[in-house]
Amino acid sequence: MAVIFRQGPFRNGRIISATLFRYLVSETLFSFLVAFLFFFIIFFVNQLLLLAQEILTKKVPFYQVALLVFYAIPSIIAMSAPFAALVGVLMTIGRLTSDNEILVMLSSGLPYRNVFIPTIVVGVLISLLSFYANDVLLPMGTIQFSRLWRRIMASTPALELESNSVKRFKDTVVVTGNVEGKNINDILILDKTQDGERRLIMARNAELQDAGKEGLSLDMKGAFIQSSKEVSRRDYDYASATFLRYWVSQEDMIQNVSSISPNQMSSIDVLKEIRVKEKALTEKIDERYRKVMTQGLTLEGILRQGPNRESWNRRANQAAAFFRETETAGDIKKDRSLSMYRLEFYKKFSIPFGALSFVFLAVPLGLLAKRSGQTVGFIFGLIIAVLYWAMLLGGQTLGARLGYPPFWCMWLPNILAVSIGLVMCLFRIRH
Repeated sequence: MAVIFRQGPFRNGRIISATLFRYLVSETLFSFLVAFLFFFIIFFVNQLLLLAQEILTKKVPFYQVALLVFYAIPSIIAMSAPFAALVGVLMTIGRLTSDNEILVMLSSGLPYRNVFIPTIVVGVLISLLSFYANDVLLPMGTIQFSRLWRRIMASTPALELESNSVKRFKDTVVVTGNVEGKNINDILILDKTQDGERRLIMARNAELQDAGKEGLSLDMKGAFIQSSKEVSRRDYDYASATFLRYWVSQEDMIQNVSSISPNQMSSIDVLKEIRVKEKALTEKIDERYRKVMTQGLTLEGILRQGPNRESWNRRANQAAAFFRETETAGDIKKDRSLSMYRLEFYKKFSIPFGALSFVFLAVPLGLLAKRSGQTVGFIFGLIIAVLYWAMLLGGQTLGARLGYPPFWCMWLPNILAVSIGLVMCLFRIRH
């Protein structure tokens, strides 16, 4: 059985063998599974076992730890699949080249499309699988993960405090030094009282007390407390205490855990949040520009009235206020939260479909193999995966901190992979 292409853009209009198609697809899928297990184990150990080890030391039941690991698996699948596609295609094409199977195929009159089409089909399937895991399974797993984590927090609130960490609980920020068991060296607490005052509490030593459903308490020795008004920071009070007990309620702790970051949402939910943030930013910019216009018109009126009016003496202060509003009006456009959501939106597509872009690069690279094609393909795949990941992190940093276009920051590695692959393919076909 064969599928025949009529004379068209393919050279010689030759036959694509169904047998060869199935053979290449099966070989590519097998290599993909091997590479997928390799990357899966790496990401699994890096992201999940460290978490499991951390909470197991707090005497959390093992079955709850296992459920946390299970709910986090979709993120591992979404990350492993594109890199496994790259390594899998490189290993397959490298082995076929080193075993001279590609040479036999070309000698039989079959063109290069017999190699490209099966690998592209596999790349599309892997990209769709990775996108489904990232866009559907990951949000579902995140919801279940958050629910289970809230239950664990209700029974073991001490999990929230780690050595040299900063933890935020609603209106409270806790900065800790070294934590050994229940003892904390150097602790700093920033919070807001019910009266709206900002408060700072610090102590050299504190002891963590698990209050169960009530949350947790911190017994501090030699504490220093300073509180100040929100409006007038110069109006403040301070005191010291030989012993102070500070409470963090379970409600505040659960609210902190239940927040979901954009990388844990679906692409549709991220897009909705982007629209909301864009609308809010537009309103904020319009309000700021109205203030600038008001300040400018007021300053113009003072200057037009001349030195004979009493308002002339206020022109310097009015000018300073106008220029201050003008400077801050430009800074308000830089919304880092909105940039992060935009980056994450494009990232949700660029990483899964990186598997397809890797195919265009992996096939011509695999055709260069002379000996030990699978080994060479595996090594090249790891090198390219590291470079790709470095470019992706670099693009995310440039987009978040320097405001570069999110689309190019997230899609540039894929575009480079496809472009280099197509140039190498054309060179290979013509020579």
